[in-house]
Amino acid sequence: MASVLVPLAEGCEELEAVTIIDLLRRAGIDVVTAGLDAEPVRCSRGTVLIPDSHLDDVIEGDFDMLVLPGGLPGADHLDADPRIHRLLQRMRDNNRYTAAICAAPKVLASSGLLQGKQVTSFPGVLDGLAVEGMEFSTDPVVRDGKVITSRGPGTAMDFALMLIEELSGPARRQEVEAALQRPA
Repeated sequence: MASVLVPLAEGCEELEAVTIIDLLRRAGIDVVTAGLDAEPVRCSRGTVLIPDSHLDDVIEGDFDMLVLPGGLPGADHLDADPRIHRLLQRMRDNNRYTAAICAAPKVLASSGLLQGKQVTSFPGVLDGLAVEGMEFSTDPVVRDGKVITSRGPGTAMDFALMLIEELSGPARRQEVEAALQRPA
């Protein structure tokens, strides 16, 4: 079974975090949420999430994918945490997936993961960043190798379904998506 780590930072976008966690778990993927500290996480719209664990307790785990929810100031808190950058670089070095949505692709950029990649993000988040060879797309979800990015809350379901497809295959994605009763 695939395993995914979702770090949760104060001020994250709850629609993105919950959609990612929920859909991946519906697909039978082992999802571990981890707070940057031991406290419940108050999201950008006031929803409080209780992480499964503290980041320090799972940071050495062997995960297939690391997914960063966006939102502000959540993405800024992730970007300011050196543990997140070390974890992202380790995931890249071990040829594992890294994924980020909304404002969180800037954390991937800060960690050196977007060089030479096609990416997307919330409009303006990556503007002005000097990332060699980065090509910006306005597509809702972009996969370039083992890096997957998405635009924002409105694309969270498409993003999560792409993550399922990458980890569990197109048939599993279709099965999960069919049960959601999404319009064609």
